[in-house]
Amino acid sequence: MECSMPSINTNDDKVIKQIFENCRSIAIIGLSPDESKPSHMVAKYLQDCGYKIIPVYPKEDYILGEKVYRSLEEIEEKVDMVDMFRKADFADVLVQTAIKREDVKYFWIQLGLVNDEAFKAAMDAGMIAVQNKCTKIEHKRLLG
Repeated sequence: MECSMPSINTNDDKVIKQIFENCRSIAIIGLSPDESKPSHMVAKYLQDCGYKIIPVYPKEDYILGEKVYRSLEEIEEKVDMVDMFRKADFADVLVQTAIKREDVKYFWIQLGLVNDEAFKAAMDAGMIAVQNKCTKIEHKRLLG
């Protein structure tokens, strides 16, 4: 017998709007210090909208005025959402770390990235997962 996906439709605008309304802190995985990069533009937009941005990047001490962490495991404060800007394969590892944290409610894989296994693992663990959508575009469209 095959496992069925949870009944949350993350293509439903109501669900995506609720994510943004209930989220306060967002770990941006792969947040570049380069202002011309999509990860930086999205993080700046979300920060300007009042979300607590937690940068995860291999270099730099501060990005957008926030302390930079090298991994999701290092973050000591509460994380509501993980927003991933890395290659799709990285989501396999990242979702397992997010599950272990127990505070992550939303697992978001950015526009242009699809990892069905990580998406399913996040949903099976009780998170609401979104993939192949941009947090900035969706926020602006639904709440902007």
